[in-house]
Amino acid sequence: MNLNLNIYQVLSIIGVLIFCYFVFFKNRKSAQKEINNLSDIEYISSSNTGFDDIAGNYEAKESLKDLVDFIKNPEKYQKFNARMPKGVLLYGSPGTGKTLMAKALAKEAGVPFYAVSGSDFVQVYAGLGAGRIRTLFKKAKQSKKSVIFIDEIDAIGKKRMGGNMRGSDEGDRTLNALLTEMSGFGDGSGIIVVAATNRIDTLDQALLRPGRFDRQIEIMLPDRNARKDILNLYIQKRNCNKNINLEKLADLTVYFSGAQLENLINEASLIAVKDNSEEINDEHIEQAYLNVLAGTEQKNPAENKRQKMVTSYHEAGHAFISKYLMPENKIIRVSVIPTSKGAGGYTLSTPSNEEIITKTRIKNQLSVLLAGRAAEEIFLGNDNVTIGAQNDIERSTSLAIDYIAKYGMDDEVGLLNFGILAEKLNIPLSSLESYVKKLIDELYSDVMHIIKNNKDKVEQIANLLMEKEVIHGEDIA
Repeated sequence: MNLNLNIYQVLSIIGVLIFCYFVFFKNRKSAQKEINNLSDIEYISSSNTGFDDIAGNYEAKESLKDLVDFIKNPEKYQKFNARMPKGVLLYGSPGTGKTLMAKALAKEAGVPFYAVSGSDFVQVYAGLGAGRIRTLFKKAKQSKKSVIFIDEIDAIGKKRMGGNMRGSDEGDRTLNALLTEMSGFGDGSGIIVVAATNRIDTLDQALLRPGRFDRQIEIMLPDRNARKDILNLYIQKRNCNKNINLEKLADLTVYFSGAQLENLINEASLIAVKDNSEEINDEHIEQAYLNVLAGTEQKNPAENKRQKMVTSYHEAGHAFISKYLMPENKIIRVSVIPTSKGAGGYTLSTPSNEEIITKTRIKNQLSVLLAGRAAEEIFLGNDNVTIGAQNDIERSTSLAIDYIAKYGMDDEVGLLNFGILAEKLNIPLSSLESYVKKLIDELYSDVMHIIKNNKDKVEQIANLLMEKEVIHGEDIA
């Protein structure tokens, strides 16, 4: 009996071992297959976008045109022992055209375009990110002349922690592989590495030194003339009325990126299709502009006289303080019609031009944000204020923190960047709370004083809103 039991036990153990072996072998084989698949990099073999397809950022295009000549004729530069940049870093706000610039560089030079994202190198398998870096550069070298484009490079290029020995960290291995590969190819190879980021301040200094990304080009938001050129470029690609007022549209779209301008014209196209129109006209673009910034207005909102009255006083506060403190701003539209973005109403205004951001301007912007709640408190009473100022409070708090912690404009705090203090000295940003509250309280008190001294004018705006629901700058003037 014991002998039989021992045989069964031995057979069971052998069976378990065989099962574990096959499971382990199968998983290992699957993992290896997945690693091999992940090691393959998909890239765009060519680009159809040239410099003529990009409007605005004229200085950036000129800088890149130098590199086109270098890629085509590297021997010309070797003759003078001139070293062209191995890497070009394009940085700036989202949607400004960094990827388009890299594509245009490849097309103008007539070379393969190896486009990847920084997130492609962030993997769960140890060493896979570094392996993909080496594979990418190996393929580029086989093409002799090429453009390697790494989008969102901050995914792998963030600053390494000082004093923290993280030699086994996967992110460090990937970054080290990139640094090594960039140092490895010769000056006359005809290979240019282009990277893009929205956060140049987060990148490791080893990436930014000469011999790596030693040419850094800011891709800025378009100015008025550039916006006009960009809008004209997109309008020419669509069936648009020839009399569209580009001058006015360029004025309205202050601080729009190239991507936002393209989206604006695309929205206008969709509205034109919905209206069964034969072409896009000014009305379609104006409606698209309102939809992009404020959301689509409800066509038949439920009638709520109390809600309309509260919203009217709230928006009247914004509109009056905006006109009172910043008369140069253009108030485009004030509405108390609820929108698809959840707003009960809105006030749209734009600066007359791209002004320098000053201490006074920021404080005025804060005052305008606080004016809606202030108007509610004055006309409805402190106990009857609503949650309508939620978004205003979020934006004013964020701007007030930047005013103190980033721009060094508070007289008491002084010329300190608290982001750097927090990083270097481990000082918590919560230490700014009292200064932020003091600034907001002072400005709110000033706004309350202005509205109280001009109650009749604010009430006139509110009554006009209750009557018409939508008013414009000329109505307020």
